Amino acid sequence: MTGDYLRDPKEIYRQSFATILKEADLSKLPEDIADLTVRLIHACGMPDIVEDLVFTPDAAQAGYAALLKGAPVLCDSRMVAEGIIRSRLSANNEVKCWNNHPECAPLADKMETTLSAAAVEFWRPQLAGAVVAVGNAPTTLFRLLEILAEGVEPPAVIFGFPVGFIGAAESKELLVKQCGGAVPFLTLSGRRGGSAMAAAAVNALAKKAEISVANNINIQS
Repeated sequence: MTGDYLRDPKEIYRQSFATILKEADLSKLPEDIADLTVRLIHACGMPDIVEDLVFTPDAAQAGYAALLKGAPVLCDSRMVAEGIIRSRLSANNEVKCWNNHPECAPLADKMETTLSAAAVEFWRPQLAGAVVAVGNAPTTLFRLLEILAEGVEPPAVIFGFPVGFIGAAESKELLVKQCGGAVPFLTLSGRRGGSAMAAAAVNALAKKAEISVANNINIQS
């Protein structure tokens, strides 16, 4: 019995996406959001997340355009950063996570907050027009929203998928309340989320951008 399982990676991939399209109702989503949602479901294995997605209609397009322009991807954790497929970032976009910065721990102590929230202070110089991917710490999202409330120029898009029992749902509720109509975002209401989903959102747009660049090269040549 141990040898009776599917091994062909292409067939696994094909069947996975066929299953998602069969089990998830994407009919009410804009086409580009639906494409991105398929990747999110693939990352978490839960077709029912469609019911809890909250987004601005321009979230996917804003992120896609930012990646094409070479915008950095600012991540709240190493898990998110490592999950992003660098080879798809055709504009050689930087993927940044400052949690291990030598000044981050002292700053977190001074601010009396988490490393992930303190690391947001290092985002400031690159935040304008960036792609933000939060897949772990609610405190990151809370701090980001505080900074934006100060009037700092916003990122191109926020993918807000902090996960957990303390602050995750609340941070995403604040994201929707504060940024609805002001900053493009995509989030999953409630406690669910995770680094894999945040990375998957970026990877989905990066793949689209990669294909676009490749097509332009082919046309020009």
